[in-house]
Amino acid sequence: MDTNHEMDPGHEVPEGVDEETVRALGALSKALETTERARGHLYGFHQLTGTADFELGDAVRLLRDAGHEEQAARVEREIVGRNVIPGHWTFQIIEAYNETYYQPFAAVERDIVDELAGGRDHLLEARLKRVRRTPRHPDHTATPTS
Repeated sequence: MDTNHEMDPGHEVPEGVDEETVRALGALSKALETTERARGHLYGFHQLTGTADFELGDAVRLLRDAGHEEQAARVEREIVGRNVIPGHWTFQIIEAYNETYYQPFAAVERDIVDELAGGRDHLLEARLKRVRRTPRHPDHTATPTS
């Protein structure tokens, strides 16, 4: 048997699903993956901004220790704890993004994969894996061996 043409049964294209649908589902999945990356950057922005705010606290303390009370008070009053956009800290931006965009996008993608491919994810990628594997190579198997 040519092991290069074996397919992970959980990723076989269901009967009746045409090539155009597989490509369309692949594009939809790729768009969601890009959104996942954007969301990760948003969390990075959140964490970096929070870290900067705590570092400002250190700067305020050091300014005071150096005898610069007026400057320390200004940083504390004007910048520490400041909204990043009107009325919002970064966690609120994340919450709004998740509720308004990410969660609906993920739900629609899931529904469409369920409707058109019986819930089977990554059909396009699974096909690529099958085509690009080296026959009989121990690190190019269709599924885990254990």
